[in-house]
Formats: sequence, structure tokens, C-alpha cells
Amino acid sequence: MAPPRMRFARQVLLLQIGVVVLVVGVGFALVGWLLYSNLTGQYKAQALAVAQSVAANPDIGDAVAAADSSGLVEIRAEAVRIRTGALFVVVTDRKGIRYAHPNPDEVGELVSTDFTDVVAGKEVSNMDTGTLGYSARGKVPLRDHTGAIVGEVSVGFDASAIWGALLTALGWCLLGLAGALTLGVAGSALLNRLLKRRTLGLEPSELSELVQQREAVLHGIGEGVLAVDPDGRVSVCNDEAARLLGSAPSPGTPVSTLDLPARIGEAVAEGSAVDNLIAVAGDRVLVATCRPVRRDDIDLGTVLTLRDRTDLETLTRELDSVHRLTDALRAQQHEFANRLHTLSGLLQTGHHNEAVDYLQALSDTPVVPLGPSAVPDPYLQAFVSAKSVAAAEKGVTLEVGEASWVPGKVIAPVEVTTVLGNLVDNAVEAARLGARRPARVELDLVADGSTLHVSVIDSGDGVPSQLRDVIFLEGVSTKDTPGHGLGLALTRQAARALGGDVRLASPGDADHGAVFAAHLPEVLA
Repeated sequence: MAPPRMRFARQVLLLQIGVVVLVVGVGFALVGWLLYSNLTGQYKAQALAVAQSVAANPDIGDAVAAADSSGLVEIRAEAVRIRTGALFVVVTDRKGIRYAHPNPDEVGELVSTDFTDVVAGKEVSNMDTGTLGYSARGKVPLRDHTGAIVGEVSVGFDASAIWGALLTALGWCLLGLAGALTLGVAGSALLNRLLKRRTLGLEPSELSELVQQREAVLHGIGEGVLAVDPDGRVSVCNDEAARLLGSAPSPGTPVSTLDLPARIGEAVAEGSAVDNLIAVAGDRVLVATCRPVRRDDIDLGTVLTLRDRTDLETLTRELDSVHRLTDALRAQQHEFANRLHTLSGLLQTGHHNEAVDYLQALSDTPVVPLGPSAVPDPYLQAFVSAKSVAAAEKGVTLEVGEASWVPGKVIAPVEVTTVLGNLVDNAVEAARLGARRPARVELDLVADGSTLHVSVIDSGDGVPSQLRDVIFLEGVSTKDTPGHGLGLALTRQAARALGGDVRLASPGDADHGAVFAAHLPEVLA
């Protein structure tokens, strides 16, 4: 079995520590080399300066020129050595024979290092090894009082002093570098912790697989997915969501700038869990679900899923139309049965004249409120009959205006009954809750070629002034209870899908309540 791989975060930490240690090590070596070069330069310059000061004494030059036998040169050179702390102060003649040396046994001997450049008039400073060991040296020509070169003066400082000063400086430098190394390691550990937090502890391979899975899921499902980060910016929008919303926001777009339906926008802004929220977006009816997302108590934002309910809404409208027709037929059947019972009773009791009069009265009374000459279309006849019965149950009278005239046949019954149904239902409810009595609703239907003009007026209290400009927006309602504010939005959507529109013709006045008007082109044969 293969050994488990080291986690990526730990690899990064070790790599960062290794880089920090390498940088600190190279820096320490560079500082050490610079310190050594600086110290050797200082010691060579000091040796050269001491040599120059000794050579500047003409008495020493004259003594060497006269082959000093009194020991003057040795005495003065030794005094300078002791005073300056030098390793040696050596004085020679032009042939390199020593006249002064810390070791008296070396006096009169030939020097162990080259002196030709010095007696030629050059000053020399270097690191060299002589009879007293490795040292920093300075050599200058020795002149008598006439200025003639009579020998050389060589001064040296022990190299061990250089190493001692270097180690002392490196010790302080090492303390500073140790602090820098500690900060570097601490910074690497902090960066590693931040990396783990930002990646939620996932390995790069896991992140790669997660991205691939996300792409496969987002673009493979039939639902729209819109993800919003904790800062309110879009992080993910799949193709289906872009299609349903009519726009494809790029990642980083503030969700507040998107043209979202009012209810969906509120749910996303609040970040609360919402199920099966119905909203209208353009010409589509959407069902939205909103879920906040958290991992290890970290807020990751909100995920919004969208489903297209337009087809289902169309089927629902058709079913409502069938229900309205069924209700109208049921009402007519009930009324017809009552009339047959009445007629049967008159005949059975022998009141034949009364039965004839009753039949004559029935022939003069239409079954539905719309006369066949004014509005012969069966869809409109059934719709008005059903709504009249439903309104009467709520104590509201639904009347068709005297000016109504629709001679043609309705060829888009679902859309027409959707618009009429919502407008009439709202008007009936407004009349029922209004203060005026009797409560009534008037419906006017007028044909203009293939266009149907609709006007609905109620006896309610009208539309409040603060809602008049937004009454058709989703979520706006005159009712305070939740679950309202979708009917008028759907009504306008259905009308505009036909190329028409619905508007608030009058918000209401002292004589009547609100008046809504609609025009529906190409709905009549």
C-alpha cells in the first residue's frame, strides 16, 4: 500500500520555511563576508597608518642609514608596537636586514616577506604570513632627512583579532537573523492557516474535482441556479438561470443591480429560506426556492433555484376556464331544473293557464345576463354567468354595461378569460370590502375589429395614492394579509403576451371605485 501523501497545506508550510531558512542562511553568509572584508580593510588601513607614522620620524631613517648600532631603532619601534597593540613593528634597510623586531633573535636577519616594491617607493597593505603568523600588514618606504629611501617599515596586526571582532559582529547579526527567521516561520504558519481557511481545508485535487462536479451539475440540470456570495455579489449563474431571468450576469456583479422580480429580490437580500415562491419575470412565471448556505459556521452566501412554471400556469388558466364554464352550466342546470319543477307542479295541479303564462315569461327572460345579440360568444356568456353567480354569493351584483357589444367569436379564450377573471375577481373583492352599498361591479366589453376592449368598474373605496404607480408590480396589493399581489401582475403579463396591455384608468372618486381598462388585440375572429 502506498504511503499517504503529505497534505498540500503542510507541503506549502515546509516549502515556505525552507525558503525562509535558505534566504536567512544566504543573507547570513553574505553579511559575514561583507563584515570580514570590512574588518580586514580596517585592520590593513590601521597597519598602514601606524607604519606611516613610524616612517615619518627622520631620526629612525637617519639611524638606519648610519647602520644604527645604538639600538635606537629597536627601542622606538618596540614602543610604538606596545602603544598601538600591533603584532609587530619591523624596520629594515634597503637590503631587507631587520633593525627592529619583537623577537630580538630576528634582529639582523633577512625579512621573510617580499620588500622590493616597498624600497622602490610603493606603499603596500595586504594579508600575509610571516614569522609571527597570519596578520594584516602595512608596509611603507623609510626615508632619511634628505628624503632618500633607506629601508622599509612593516607593521602587522594579528588576524585572530580580526576573527574575534568578526565573531562578535556576527553574534549580534545572528540574533537579528534569528528574529527574522522566527517572524518568517510565524508568517508562513499564519499564511498556511489562512490558506486552509480560504480553501475550507480542501486539497487542490479535491478543489479540482469539486469544480468539475459543479460545472457538470450546474449545466446538466433543468433548473436555474443563481448563487450569491456573502457580499451580495453573483458568484454562479448557470445557463438555465440566465434564460429564465433574461440576462447572464458575470461573476462579481452586485445582485442589487439585477432586474429580479420583487419577491425574489427581497428573498435574496434577506438571505432567508423561502420555498416555492411564485414570481413573474418578463413573460414567464417562475417558482423560486432560496436557501442560505453555511459550512463550519462560515457564511457562504445564498443559492437561488428557479423553475419555469409558464406551461403549468397556462394549463392552470385553461383549467380555470373549464371550471368557470362548468360553474355556469351548473348554475343554468340548477335554474332550469327549478323552472321545470315549477312548470310540472302547475300542470299537475291543473293550473294550465298559469303554466302557459309561466312559459311565456320564461321565453322573455334570458338565462344569462348577456343578451345573445350583444355578446353571442359562448366563452364570454359562460364566463359572465359563472362570475355573476360567484359574485352574488359574496353579496355583489355583477352587471354588464349597456354599451357592451362583441359580435365576433373569441379565438383566444384562455388569455381573455385570464385577464377578465383577474380583473373581475379583484373588482368583486373591492366592492365587497368597500363602504358603498349596494355593492356592484360593472363589466363593459366592446369589440373594435379583432381587438377586445375591456373596462371593469367597482363600487369599492378605490386604489390608495401610494399604490397607484406600483399596483401592477409583483407583490403589491391593497390587502395587508400575505399571499396577495400576484393577480394583477399575471393579468398584465397575459395581456402583453397578446400585444395588448392593462392599465389603471381611474383610481376612484366620490362616485365610483377603481376603473381598470384593458385592450386585447387579435383575440376576436
